[in-house]
Amino acid sequence: MGSQRIWEDLRYAGERCGRHRVARLMRRAGLQGVPQRRRWRMTRTGVRPAGTQNHLNRDFTAAAPNTKWVTDITYIRTAEHWLYLCVVLDLYSGLVVGWSMSPQQDRQLVIQAVLMAVWQRLGRTPVILHSDRGCQFTSEEYQRFLEAHQVICSMSAVGSCADNAAAESFFGVLKRERVNRHPYRTRAEARADIFDYIERCHNPRQRRRLELQQQGNNS
Repeated sequence: MGSQRIWEDLRYAGERCGRHRVARLMRRAGLQGVPQRRRWRMTRTGVRPAGTQNHLNRDFTAAAPNTKWVTDITYIRTAEHWLYLCVVLDLYSGLVVGWSMSPQQDRQLVIQAVLMAVWQRLGRTPVILHSDRGCQFTSEEYQRFLEAHQVICSMSAVGSCADNAAAESFFGVLKRERVNRHPYRTRAEARADIFDYIERCHNPRQRRRLELQQQGNNS
């Protein structure tokens, strides 16, 4: 982790220190964060369904939970070949509210992740769900599923990764902090480790961050 992340974790633990002091102590000790490795990948894109717009327009802020979600797919290398991970992130809290993993990068992978998010949502208030134009997201089955659950589909333009930067950022942190440090022998081993990261590391950290923000707003 870099100085920013370490400083945040120290704050959550109740330690009083400045971010610049953490960075200075890390430099003195010869410590630095692991940079993100950027790789280009080609994915199949579909035709954006009629009437679907980019409702987010790169505005990744939300005034309340379960009003704006983003979703995307990434791949995890294992000795048994690829494991695909789909997540749904709530832009208000940064929580992973839905996720699924599968050896196949298909429609069911994304539907299961969104279904998990829908189950934890309180009430039936419509929510915007933003994705890229991968063929899984443009499929008729996926579009019918969103409509049935009062989820408003939002999609990026072709080749505009910045339109879904929040999801890309999560995957970047996941791989820096966990995946790139663990060569997985099996898909089951990768599943268990990613589950541990989401439920015991990322989501608790986001809840603490949200609590600190709310305390600051109330003070």
